[in-house]
Amino acid sequence: MTPLLDTLLFIAPVFGQGLALSLGLIVAIGAQNAFVLRQGLRREHVGSVVLFCALADAVLMAAGVMGMAQALGERPFLARALALGGAAFLAAYGWQALRRAMQSHQMLPAEGVTSISRGAALAQAAAFTLLNPHVYLDTVLLVGSIGAQQPSALRAWFVAGASTASLLWFASLGFGARWLAPWFARPRAWQVLDGLIGLTMWVLTILLVRHALA
Repeated sequence: MTPLLDTLLFIAPVFGQGLALSLGLIVAIGAQNAFVLRQGLRREHVGSVVLFCALADAVLMAAGVMGMAQALGERPFLARALALGGAAFLAAYGWQALRRAMQSHQMLPAEGVTSISRGAALAQAAAFTLLNPHVYLDTVLLVGSIGAQQPSALRAWFVAGASTASLLWFASLGFGARWLAPWFARPRAWQVLDGLIGLTMWVLTILLVRHALA
């Protein structure tokens, strides 16, 4: 076999392990995914939001592999503070979503018109990513602890696989949402979506508060 083929056979299992682990963790209903889906349906700054979420996941997973998993595990007070801060943010966003669900109006923007700026969209994406303790549990602690067990020469490939899964998922969620646009052209569909998002945010809020006070 050629050296290139030998190298590919050497790194492929580690890359695939990172890819599979990240996909298994990220494909779930949550605040971050709900926000990316909503931006995709509205076609507002989708590329920027997708890129930010994917890069944030990549940085957190790389940090976890490089040692943050152990650091956070030794500081339970930090995990508690993150949980309470995230719960407050999710509760506020859930209330806003439920208020939108009670209003019947067309939410798909007109051509060339957006309801929020790119900076505002990225700020919300940052909040959903960085104020959500589950993001740290998944990327820093779980992915980080498993990636740290890989041989030092292969850890970068593990992170690359996990980061690729994150990018593929957010891109599919954001850009694939446009295929649902005809259905969401009806105001009632947006009311249902916002209602589900609001309830999901409040359920996550309760779970985070229980986790913080346990």
